[in-house]
Amino acid sequence: MTPAKPIQSCPVESTINVIGGKYKPLILFYLLEENVLRFGELNRRIPHATRRMLTKHLRELEEDRLLHREVYQQVPPKVEYSLTPLGRSLEPVLQAMLKWGIDYSVHKAQVSK
Repeated sequence: MTPAKPIQSCPVESTINVIGGKYKPLILFYLLEENVLRFGELNRRIPHATRRMLTKHLRELEEDRLLHREVYQQVPPKVEYSLTPLGRSLEPVLQAMLKWGIDYSVHKAQVSK
């Protein structure tokens, strides 16, 4: 029997536990943009992620019900990923991260002049 995950005392900690990680926010963001992507397409968009790490993060997002994995029974196998309604509910969070990242880049460029 797997031990139960401890209850988080802070909602921010809960959010980080679900979407935290180097590649999870990127996976979610690209799926928000494109709706459906295959593994190879995600791998091309996140080239610095190893196949193993990308697979791990995709599985975790699927376990947390943010991602839907559709497997087509054909040769060669075809797998497509899309966001569930719960995953899509993260759009405001990811858009805020996008805006903050743009603002930070501008600020950083102005400071370094």
